[in-house]
Amino acid sequence: MNFWETITGSDLTREWKAFEVRAKALPADHRSAWEAITAHLSSYSDFSGRNLTPIFDAALGLLEETAADGQNVHDVLGDDIEGFCAALAGGERGRGYRDRWREQLNRNVARKLKQLGG
Repeated sequence: MNFWETITGSDLTREWKAFEVRAKALPADHRSAWEAITAHLSSYSDFSGRNLTPIFDAALGLLEETAADGQNVHDVLGDDIEGFCAALAGGERGRGYRDRWREQLNRNVARKLKQLGG
């Protein structure tokens, strides 16, 4: 990855298009699970999404393997896809972009209050 790709995000666009091609080859129930996984995992992403690219790759690989083995998606992921995504992202309540924004806002407000009071 070179500097230009990092700045423009073209490498991520290329990877995401490859994910979509791979996902289209999945059976319908696995494809709908993939769509649910992408929807739930996106809240754990930073602005670029670079931290989730390997996680998306692993999740899609799991879906591809289970589809190739003829397994039902519910047998592999269960009924709680949101919980599965939380576990993939690093725990029951992994930090998402909302948490980072909240922390940044709290730091900024505390700094402003300190400037006003002191």
